[in-house]
Amino acid sequence: MNISAPFIQRPIATSLLMLALLLVGLAAYSSLPIAALPQIDIPTIHVSASLPGASADTMATTVTTPLERQLALISGVTEMTSTSSLGDSSITLQFDLNRNIDAAAQDVQAAMNAASGQLPKNMPSPPSYEKANPADFQIMNLAVSSDKMPLSEMDIYADSYIAQQLSRIPGGGLVELHGEQKPAVRVQIDPEKIAALGISLEQIRSVLSVSTNNSPKGTFDNEHRSVTIDSTDQLTKASAYNDLVIAYHNGAAVRVSDIGKAIDGIEDINQAAWFQGQRAIIVDIHKQPGFNVVSTVDAIKASLPDLIHTLPSSISVRTVGDRTQTIRASVDDVKRTFLRTVLLVILVVFAFVRSFWATIITTVAIPLSIVGTFGVMYLLGYSINNISLMGLTIAVGFVIDDAIVMIENIIRRLEGGDSPLHAALEGSREICFTIISMTTSLIAVFIPLLLMGGVVGRYFREFAVTVSVSLVVSAIVSLTLTPMMCRIFLKPHTQGNSN
Repeated sequence: MNISAPFIQRPIATSLLMLALLLVGLAAYSSLPIAALPQIDIPTIHVSASLPGASADTMATTVTTPLERQLALISGVTEMTSTSSLGDSSITLQFDLNRNIDAAAQDVQAAMNAASGQLPKNMPSPPSYEKANPADFQIMNLAVSSDKMPLSEMDIYADSYIAQQLSRIPGGGLVELHGEQKPAVRVQIDPEKIAALGISLEQIRSVLSVSTNNSPKGTFDNEHRSVTIDSTDQLTKASAYNDLVIAYHNGAAVRVSDIGKAIDGIEDINQAAWFQGQRAIIVDIHKQPGFNVVSTVDAIKASLPDLIHTLPSSISVRTVGDRTQTIRASVDDVKRTFLRTVLLVILVVFAFVRSFWATIITTVAIPLSIVGTFGVMYLLGYSINNISLMGLTIAVGFVIDDAIVMIENIIRRLEGGDSPLHAALEGSREICFTIISMTTSLIAVFIPLLLMGGVVGRYFREFAVTVSVSLVVSAIVSLTLTPMMCRIFLKPHTQGNSN
């Protein structure tokens, strides 16, 4: 059986089929995401807990350790790291790559519930968790600053407006703020005064925590009307706290102003950020999985002028970092290497074949094999990155082998006196099994990479699949288009010549 015969005898249908392969590949290429490395979903969960005022040692012994004991019992945990700081505890869990992240989240929740009995009772809220993926890296950093507006007021624009607008851009994921200065009221107490009055710090904390709230007040009802009481007990200014009654001593009310003072300040005095020597709020933008990082950054840059125009004129938004600069440079360098490789391969083929049409027919197999691979990459959810481009660069030397073997055998038949049609039919029939066996043996070389486990295996799996697909497409092109073109362009009288 000659697989190539139907394609040799139907040159128009074969040409249209290869044209369709080319167009599909080009369409897929324009839709492929661009990234530095292949997208790998590493099942990761962050567990966080807070206990305001607790030292790092206290957080480590009373919060982090009980949580770690329970979280370590979860199956599939490959790595667990924790950080304890002033008032905060953070635990990062990485699971086996085959672990379902949703099932792992349920196990984490169960472990936190089991550890709740060992945690301090005065925690303002129970520990929480969030799913994360280390592969969803930061793609852009912005600095929000102002020469006239206070940081606490500027924080409102950064948190409530800038971050919200950026997260709506297609491809934009998590938006983090660093150096935030959220407004807050700080109460400073004189320890000597409260000691003389017999008032404890815990008593002051309890009164302050219940003195500001927005609880329901009920309604006024009569026969004709029902009115909801619209009132709030929340205290938002320091002056209101100064008049707050903390306790009674010898029948007299003890107010905050009697034992200290309340001042308008910020929530976290230990957090700050600078840009070019000026206090600022840093906005870190992450990407969503599967999106083109270059297109996402371009969309963010395009939206910044309109975003800045709606902000007060005193607020400045400047770009601090752009991850795509290194990605663009790296990918462009690999692309240039790829084009040089193709050019060198063509020159080598021409030097040895010494036939213009034979070189052209051989050369056509390279772009068709590479572009056809893009279509399969799109279906598999791959991206254009350094690993996949490296695979395509290496594949250039492989994909041309099938075409060379096919052309060489057909030229041999032509030199023996066969007509172009007969030479194409018989030459392709004789070499068909050879091309299939060559392609199969080359793909077998990459089987160990396909079976490699771990994160490294995930990275090189895309490399192995890309090269293998290009080899398969090359075999298809060599069994269909190459002998058809040989029938049309190679003539008996051109043997040994350059035309």
